[in-house]
Amino acid sequence: MSAANMKKFPFAKRVLVTALLACSAGAYAADAPSALPEPGPARKANIPATAEKTLANGLRIVVATRRATPLVTTTLYLRSGAEVDPPRLAGLAAITAGLLDKGTATRSAPQIAEAADSLGGSFNTGTGWDSSSADITVTTPKLGAALDLLADIVLHPKFAPEEIDRLRKQSLDNLQLELSEPKGLAALAARRAVFGDGAYGHSADGTVSSLPRITRNDIVRLHDTYYRPDNALLVFAGDIDLDQATKLAESAFGAWKNSATPLPAIAAAGGKSTLAPAVVVDLPGTGQAAVTLAHTGIARDAADYYPGIVANAVIGGGYSSRLNQEIRIKRGLSYGAGSSLATLRHGGAFVASAQTKNPSAVDVAGLMLGELDRLSTSEVPADEFAARKATLSGNYAFGLETTNSLAGRVASFALYGLPLSELGAWLDKVQAVTPAQVQVFAKTHLGRDGAMLVVAGDAKQFADALAKAYPKTARYEADKIDFDSADLKASAATKGAPKK
Repeated sequence: MSAANMKKFPFAKRVLVTALLACSAGAYAADAPSALPEPGPARKANIPATAEKTLANGLRIVVATRRATPLVTTTLYLRSGAEVDPPRLAGLAAITAGLLDKGTATRSAPQIAEAADSLGGSFNTGTGWDSSSADITVTTPKLGAALDLLADIVLHPKFAPEEIDRLRKQSLDNLQLELSEPKGLAALAARRAVFGDGAYGHSADGTVSSLPRITRNDIVRLHDTYYRPDNALLVFAGDIDLDQATKLAESAFGAWKNSATPLPAIAAAGGKSTLAPAVVVDLPGTGQAAVTLAHTGIARDAADYYPGIVANAVIGGGYSSRLNQEIRIKRGLSYGAGSSLATLRHGGAFVASAQTKNPSAVDVAGLMLGELDRLSTSEVPADEFAARKATLSGNYAFGLETTNSLAGRVASFALYGLPLSELGAWLDKVQAVTPAQVQVFAKTHLGRDGAMLVVAGDAKQFADALAKAYPKTARYEADKIDFDSADLKASAATKGAPKK
């Protein structure tokens, strides 16, 4: 308890609190175990029943029934996200989705918020690489009204100019903050290093050049092109069954019509990267460096998906992962180090990252590469392997406990064309992964060859040492990088003035 908080207590109570704290501290010290306990058995998950149906207009309905509480989350997904952003219009899909609840043909943004609030819910909209979404969670009796409101914002957005300008300004402010920090710069550069000029290579939230270029016509065109029932998925999770969901969906979305024009072909997700294997982004005066190590990853439907996610759990998934152990716990070089394995529809990326003092950036990069080498050259010990799989299983089970997170889990299978039965098989498939499979995955996808290193920070403190360790190093000035370009360099094509 802080001194300020202690002053709020009368003297007698302060004495009592102090004594209790001292006793509890002493008891903890006396009883503290000398070693961490062994991991328990894998957590069992409450897997709900799922069912699905497709309406006449092509809208696919998926229902995950859980009767524990009278709540239902309903999420409308479009199978198109940031990957469909046109060239030079990065952030268009995100802006479009962000405007859905900011006014319709019959309701203003405040009226939408008031209507949702009267139902005891609120809208959330968002965009990923492969999907865009809008959701609301309400009690079961109010689901019909909530679904009508959801249909209104998805089918009839107004895209008012003043709302576009407001969201554009917010997006630019957020982007400027991201670009002022080493972590954000390194992440954007690493994306270009992995995907080059492919559809996954640009910034999903837009760039300082692309956001001013986006016009209302661009937004309307994207909505007209991709927001259609044969490109949509409606997920219900909670106190509802398929028959109930179908009736509600027919009422709210049955009149939604498809365009006579086929959906456009998607550009290649991955493209050629022209960046050097090691990239320095110079942000003079910053107190820390962000170290990012990236690899081309795998798609969600890859045969080695399960070995991949277990490998990531071992290397950088959580506090006890190898990267955090080596970089933070043993050496104190960072407040935290970890990794992620993004598995998307047409590809993916493995990214390891940590922030550290500028002079120790080269050491951290070496530790990351060393841990990838260790994973590919030796099998993970049994006790460590069991603990990392238990972490994965626990997180998965936890992600099924609320209606909102349950809807997201169900969508993570349905959006990628995977059978809904995998919702219940996921835990068993994780437990079936062997150390040998993880080692093979690391050899195949995480080897030193093909690794791409990005370090953003005060370059004068680490650039020479990095170039000595990694001779194929290129340097960029943070204020001159063009993230619209695959090579991060501004060109005549990316210097165009915003449209009027």
